[in-house]
Amino acid sequence: MSVLVVGLSHRTAPVALLERVSLGGERLEKLLFDVQQDVCVAEVMVVSTCNRVEVYAAVDRFHAALNAITELLAVHTGVGADELTRSLYVHYEDRAVEHLFSMAAGLDSMVVGEGQILGQVRQALRLAQECGTVGAVLNELVQQALRVGKKAHAETDLDRAGPSLVSAGLELGGPVEGKRALVVGAGAMSGLAVATLRRAGAGEIVVANRTYDKAVRLAQEAGGRAIGLDDVRLDDVDLVITCTGAGRHLITTSMITGPVVLLDLAMPHDVDPAVRELPGVTLIDLETIKESGIGAGGEAVQAVRRLVAQELEAYLGAERAARVTPTVVALRSKAADVVEAELGRLMMRMPDLDDKARDEVAQTVRRVVDKLLHEPTVRVKRLATSPAGDHYAEALRELFDLDPKMPEAVREVEG
Repeated sequence: MSVLVVGLSHRTAPVALLERVSLGGERLEKLLFDVQQDVCVAEVMVVSTCNRVEVYAAVDRFHAALNAITELLAVHTGVGADELTRSLYVHYEDRAVEHLFSMAAGLDSMVVGEGQILGQVRQALRLAQECGTVGAVLNELVQQALRVGKKAHAETDLDRAGPSLVSAGLELGGPVEGKRALVVGAGAMSGLAVATLRRAGAGEIVVANRTYDKAVRLAQEAGGRAIGLDDVRLDDVDLVITCTGAGRHLITTSMITGPVVLLDLAMPHDVDPAVRELPGVTLIDLETIKESGIGAGGEAVQAVRRLVAQELEAYLGAERAARVTPTVVALRSKAADVVEAELGRLMMRMPDLDDKARDEVAQTVRRVVDKLLHEPTVRVKRLATSPAGDHYAEALRELFDLDPKMPEAVREVEG
């Protein structure tokens, strides 16, 4: 099985298109199930965030799987295949692994270095696990990508250099200290917003959410107060941060009575874009942040790129080495069969040998064969870690007429 990535992000698509293809809830689960039903796809996971939708699949045929995934994306997002294809990117095998590692490390984010993507990848894997659409291939790969992402934040200055979407948006909105702030929603991004506002010295923090108890828990963390979503009023706030995923405009022009800064991190938008035309209103959304170019410092990014390159090389080397193991096992299994067959014939021709002599002869023959095979098998495992490593295993199979899928080899590898 090979890994295929089909997706679009802020790098290839305008925010307006990303808003249309945003998936969540039952729609996302249905896409997972439908992609996995294709005969070319064994496993699938979907990363759907405010600035990307990416399908990760373990496939056995590239072109057929790519066509199937593209068609299903068009069906489930409601965006025509022609329009969708213009913004899609495709990564396969080694490039797919490289993209996932870079993305998990925050290098592909709208705000380079932001850490929220790790949680989003973890959530995507958890959903795919719950839906039963991932197996050994994607589980192992994504777990490794999460380790790479955590390592990038732990071993470089990425956290100090790379702002979150929330802090980047607030930076564009001006000073926060002493401001009256409203946070709409109580999810992970809202939790980050509350923590960021508290650190920045906001004068008052109000949390609004459809589920009132969740709003209360989040507001208590900041010493603020909670209200229901239906009680949202903007006449007594200076700053609003919203990210609910409600799929409709929660804040409209009719709700605005005076100057206010609106930070809309939702996809689709929570705030009606028409509010931009109102006097005294500043609307900062994902498009604004994208155009601002706010991101991590150069040195931190370069350090993470080097780390990702090292982790990628190690991972791919281990994968190539693992692929040659069945061939090595098949070679040793075939050699053992030949040894035992020849020893059997020898013993039949020399029935007068005593047990001690028989054992000595058998051990000598096995030792000779083991020594002959040792260097080639060690060398082919080492060579297999190179980009062209598969060719060495293939040569070994051709030279010795090996079947690495033979039952004995499979049992030994799995055991």
